[in-house]
Amino acid sequence: MEEVLPGLFHWTALHEPIGLRVSSYYEQPAGIVIDPKVPEEGLASLPGRPQAVVLTSGHHTRDSQAFADAYGIPIRASREAADYVGDELEVEPYGENDEVAPGMTIIHIGQLCADEGALHVAVAEGAIAVADGIHRYDQDLSFFADDLLGDDPERVKQGLRQAYRGLLSREFDHLLFAHGEPLIGGGKAALRDFVAVSP
Repeated sequence: MEEVLPGLFHWTALHEPIGLRVSSYYEQPAGIVIDPKVPEEGLASLPGRPQAVVLTSGHHTRDSQAFADAYGIPIRASREAADYVGDELEVEPYGENDEVAPGMTIIHIGQLCADEGALHVAVAEGAIAVADGIHRYDQDLSFFADDLLGDDPERVKQGLRQAYRGLLSREFDHLLFAHGEPLIGGGKAALRDFVAVSP
């Protein structure tokens, strides 16, 4: 677990359904865990007591229930994510641009799937947490492989680029990925370049 920004912690853990390590975050001032997997060092390794789970997507329930059970805390997500989860979890739904937690705003992306979202996090110079639209498993931002983007990958990519262009009006300099390493510093510039030139 690494403190990547003041009060913002990042860790990875193996997510067995996809066979890859995925990223989770803990925003300490508000006590929010984002798309959480239980750290491999255990829940006691968290630098504080969580107050809520927040999901960027209904596909990212991961170990949310373990956190909810351990700390008696709610699981919060967009209305679209709550609809996707259905009866799998008890989720508190929030709407577009609602402040789901102090300093944390839900943004609807809705291109890859209806529940695809993002979060604006008021930490340091600002951060955007993205769900499954893009990843950063190497140094560059990338779409996932076409076979993971539905029946019309080019349409999905075009929609994602348009949605991500909308994020550029917000104040942020960092990108937090559910899949891959966070980009600390230069995140807005990297996203601007990506949506401008990516095929």
